[in-house]
Amino acid sequence: MGTENKTWVREFILLGLSSDWDTQVSLFVLFSITYVVTVLGNVLIVLLIRLDSRLHTPMYFFLTNLSLVDVSYATSIVPQMLVHFLAEHKVIPRVSCAAQLFFSLGLGGIEFVLLAVMAYDRYVAVCEPLRYSVIMHGGLCARLAITSWVSGSVNSLMHTAITFQLPMCSNKCIDHISCEILALVRLACVDTSSNEIAIMVSSIVLLMSPFCLVLLSYVKIISTILKIRSTEGRKKAFHTCASHLTVIVLCYGVTMFTYIQPRSGPSVLQEKLISVFYAILMPMLNPMIYSLRNKEVKGAWQKLLKQLSGLTSKLSI
Repeated sequence: MGTENKTWVREFILLGLSSDWDTQVSLFVLFSITYVVTVLGNVLIVLLIRLDSRLHTPMYFFLTNLSLVDVSYATSIVPQMLVHFLAEHKVIPRVSCAAQLFFSLGLGGIEFVLLAVMAYDRYVAVCEPLRYSVIMHGGLCARLAITSWVSGSVNSLMHTAITFQLPMCSNKCIDHISCEILALVRLACVDTSSNEIAIMVSSIVLLMSPFCLVLLSYVKIISTILKIRSTEGRKKAFHTCASHLTVIVLCYGVTMFTYIQPRSGPSVLQEKLISVFYAILMPMLNPMIYSLRNKEVKGAWQKLLKQLSGLTSKLSI
């Protein structure tokens, strides 16, 4: 291909989910409500953990990180989508597109590593309860959290740099809801085999490696739970992990389906729907899952509501 066609586009056009105006208005309303719920839910979880001393444990320290990742991930994608739903020209500058790819890809990677770290935390809590406070001390928790953030960020920086070195020719229409890596790679007017291999390799390293750690942790956890003689003891141990296990199934299942095999993976429409699920629904569901299925969190909510009720009564007198 001639060099005259290998130009660097300055902006991209996001085709989004639909070109129908009525559909876009409906999606704008729906996603606006979902985004507000997502932000409020995750921010309230963080505040609740900060305010209630009973939740100052490693598990809730990692949950705080997870909530921050979720609200940041949603914010890296949803506001742009909302603007484009009502815009005639759905344009995103090259620099903004690169930033969106970096943050969304990085935060996604951070979440996977965090979920593996939380699985290890649950393993220690169930299998080594007497040594839990000794093993999961503050220094280790901080190092594990930092490792999660650094590994996801470094992986994202590498892929963002490689992807935006590809010549996009004159093609600047991204058939996706955001600047997603597979959608961008498809725009390139050169052979992208090496990029697709790099995506698959990093997916294995940053997705399958944590997933294997999660599986190993839960094999040990289930083995320990089955050895507990009392039904009440087994039930209590299971509830300790139920919320995390629910999030694991949803999060890893969706992303593995999307990224492990870029060439033979889902269709463009499926990719869009998967991205909507992961960028909009998962960040909203996580605080709900941890609130509804966790007695400690529900107890903290009730305590906070009682305190607010008492404060309101005093102010009204």
